[in-house]
Amino acid sequence: MTESILVAGIGIVGSGIGAFAGIVVNSKMTNYRLEQLEKKVEKHNNVIERITTAEEKIKVINYRLKDLEER
Repeated sequence: MTESILVAGIGIVGSGIGAFAGIVVNSKMTNYRLEQLEKKVEKHNNVIERITTAEEKIKVINYRLKDLEER
């Protein structure tokens, strides 16, 4: 009977360690994926800012061209 209790105890400890290790690995993977997603979002935001700036410059160029054509 003591052997079965010892085996059960070892099994419980092993299961606990395995579950904890799985949680840690999953947490690290989630953090890594979030960091990668944040980098992609930052790149996207930079592109949006550059496009907005380019659109403003194009508007100014179009106004100048229109003024030159009227002269």
